[in-house]
Amino acid sequence: MKTRNLILLLLSSLIAACSDTAYIESHDVNPLGWDKDSVLAYSLVVPDTVENYDILLHLRHTDNYPYQNMWLFLGETDSLITDTIEFYLADDRGIWLGDRGNGHISMPVLYESSIRFKQLGERHLYIRHGMRTPLLPGITDLSVEVKRTK
Repeated sequence: MKTRNLILLLLSSLIAACSDTAYIESHDVNPLGWDKDSVLAYSLVVPDTVENYDILLHLRHTDNYPYQNMWLFLGETDSLITDTIEFYLADDRGIWLGDRGNGHISMPVLYESSIRFKQLGERHLYIRHGMRTPLLPGITDLSVEVKRTK
C-alpha cells in the first residue's frame, strides 16, 4: 500500500513538473450579464524570477454575445497604470473564432508575452469589460493563466 501511494505521489509530481502552466484561476460571470462595474480579481502566484512566462486570458462566451470584439481594462494593485486591450471574437463574416464545446466558445488571448517576474509573491490583477453596454450578455467566464514560455 505504501509503495502504491509513493508511486502515485511521484507520478503526480512528475506530471505537475512537466506542465507549462504555473498558475490558472477562473471566475464565472453573472449569467444575466457582465455588469460594467463588476471587477474580476485574480491573485497570480509568481512561481519564480528566473523563467520567462506568458500571461493568457481565456474568455468563454455563448452565441448570445452580441459583438464581434471585446475591450478589457486590466489593472494591478501596485501600479497606477491600467492596460486596455481589444481582441476579436468573430471574423468579418460573424464566424466565431476560438474553440467550441458544450455550447461555449473559448478564446485565448495573449496579455503579456515572455515576461520575467521581478519578485516572488502574489501579483493582483483586476479585469473589467470596457464595452459601451452596461450589462454585457453572453460572457460566461474569464480565466487567467500563467504559462512558461518554450
